[in-house]
Amino acid sequence: MTTTAEKTVVAKPPKKRKERDFRIQSKYAPYARFGKYAALLLFLVFFLMPIYALIVTSLKDPSEVSVQRVWELPSTWSFASFEAVWPKLQDGLFNSVMLAVPASIISALLGAANGFVLSKWRFPGADFVFPLILFGMFIPYQSVLIPMTETMSFLGLKGGLDGLILVHIIYGLPLTTLIFRSYFSGISDEIIEAAEVDGAGMLRTFFHVALPVAPPAFAVAIIWQFTSAWNDFLFGAVLTTNKSYWPVTIALNNIAGGQSIPFNEAMASALIACLPTLLVYVLLGRFFMRGLMAGALKG
Repeated sequence: MTTTAEKTVVAKPPKKRKERDFRIQSKYAPYARFGKYAALLLFLVFFLMPIYALIVTSLKDPSEVSVQRVWELPSTWSFASFEAVWPKLQDGLFNSVMLAVPASIISALLGAANGFVLSKWRFPGADFVFPLILFGMFIPYQSVLIPMTETMSFLGLKGGLDGLILVHIIYGLPLTTLIFRSYFSGISDEIIEAAEVDGAGMLRTFFHVALPVAPPAFAVAIIWQFTSAWNDFLFGAVLTTNKSYWPVTIALNNIAGGQSIPFNEAMASALIACLPTLLVYVLLGRFFMRGLMAGALKG
């Protein structure tokens, strides 16, 4: 006696029909697309030209450095320029790291607290306090330089890195407050209300609910603040009276602003000085646009 195995027939899902594109394209559309990409390529080349000159000149032997040969590749790759400028820059690099790291982190933390309170923990007068904080973004450095110097001298903070760090923290607060207020505005109010129902107060909600979801905003604030503090020259020149506290921008100016300018050393110095900010952006750049655009479409 034979048994016949019943075959189970599995119905295949129907194939989706390809949606037709009914958009009417002009006969000039391919040319417009080509022109767009050609313009983007041209802008890219134009942007990369100074970077190319910076790298190539810094790797040339001093005998090959001239204005006429700036676009030529070096016949022999030399790191003599880096060896020559490193002793002149190493103290400034250390000072700039000691300045930019705490200034960016502390300013970001204080801006996160401000942004959370102004966006999710409303209080009487919040609509007045926020524009007042933002007003600090539009005050030119030069207009407050003399009273700031006098205040730092009165407090005993002029001359070292501690006063310079304090200045960058304060000047960074308006921007970091704006970044975090925009970011926290995109968080659902139901999450904050649920934390309140569970008995969490303002500080607990901030540390256990708001901060864990804010890495993109921190990336934007830290990149912005680190770059601003690292590239600062004016405050560093005015508020640091001791050569041992000069940031890297002053050391770079001393190399590039002499009577006889060694172009290869100036280019090598600029390349070394820009590497830390480039490293920060490489590490945090994937969060940058997400944090920058957060809250932009709120409401």
